[in-house]
Amino acid sequence: MTETHRAYGVVMQVVLLMLVWASVSCAFGDPPVSDESPVAPPINLAPGSEYADAARQFQGIPGIERAANGRLWATWYGGGVTEDQHNYIMLVTSGDDGRHWSPLKMVIDPDRDGPIRAYDPCLWHDPQGRLWLFWAQNLSEMKKDGGLWAIHAENSGDENPQWSKPQWIAPGVMMNKPTALSTGEWLLPVARWFRDGSNEPVVSLDRGITWRVLGRANVPKPEDRNCDEPMIVERKNGDLWMLVRAKYGIGESISTDRGRTWSDVIPTQLTQTVSRFFVRRLKSGRLLLVMHSPQPPAAARSHLTAYVSEDDGKTWLGGLLLDDRVQVSYPDAVESPEGGIYLIYDYARYSDKQIFMAVFAEQDVLEKKAGETTRLRVLVNQATGVTPSDPAKSKPPAKKSA
Repeated sequence: MTETHRAYGVVMQVVLLMLVWASVSCAFGDPPVSDESPVAPPINLAPGSEYADAARQFQGIPGIERAANGRLWATWYGGGVTEDQHNYIMLVTSGDDGRHWSPLKMVIDPDRDGPIRAYDPCLWHDPQGRLWLFWAQNLSEMKKDGGLWAIHAENSGDENPQWSKPQWIAPGVMMNKPTALSTGEWLLPVARWFRDGSNEPVVSLDRGITWRVLGRANVPKPEDRNCDEPMIVERKNGDLWMLVRAKYGIGESISTDRGRTWSDVIPTQLTQTVSRFFVRRLKSGRLLLVMHSPQPPAAARSHLTAYVSEDDGKTWLGGLLLDDRVQVSYPDAVESPEGGIYLIYDYARYSDKQIFMAVFAEQDVLEKKAGETTRLRVLVNQATGVTPSDPAKSKPPAKKSA
């Protein structure tokens, strides 16, 4: 073969690859997220006393996962006196089904005392069994909705797994679990707050190596827009159902083409205060929904209640009251192979500063009462730092150098 023929062959291979990539781009939305990512944050696997419970004056917004061997993982963020530049991500684990929890196993604190905050963490086991920890960072060159990062571990059944290097995913925030579609794609329910097309799912076709924006769902009226916090369910007919936090409560959007296009977000019949909720497909085929039951006072984050649906969300059955106190919020859950549902949430972020877990079953939800194995208000963690009367005039103790 002559050099000319070899050169021609190389050119044709490049052209073919470009055509294949172009066809994938047409099918699955925008080009891959730019490689021009921010500097990766440090992963601290030996947090010092500056991150102790007594040093935190604010905490909440948790997530939970369960390894194949039963080990539980929980995450949340805190630090500082409110949602501010002092926030950092925390991770703990339990090897005895949540009866006892470890001290902090990990802290992600991008630049210690600011100006970057780390917040809105999310835990998820992918179909290959890897444990992912996603979180957002509010960077100085970004809008207030920040940017999404992730790390993952192969051996989440171990108390001290080996974590990957931080991976930059996309602009935006994602605090709710991804969805692995029956056709193989992984969808991240990313949001970019208070703008047109703010619900912006990000897809991976290669098991998390690369990511791209897939489509956008718009909340039409600016006065209805909030923090979105979308969740995506694959319905039995193949449609994708997105539920969205809006000023009026919970909105919905539908995609009939695997997430490439979405209908405008419109109000659902689900009534709750403006706050995060949780929806997920259970192993039985039912959907689980955890939200604030519309009990008085209607605008309060109270009466955290679980429901199930047998018709893909058209109607909801049961109603297991998990916690009726005011200031309970931000549920996240995972199901065990045996059908146990582990749900995590926060309580009184600025005063009691507690993270709680509840363990229950579908039958408990249907019967509207706790069963023999139900556990409610299991304490995962409590920060004990004294919150100042005026957070704007105070800041947490200075963090020591590494």
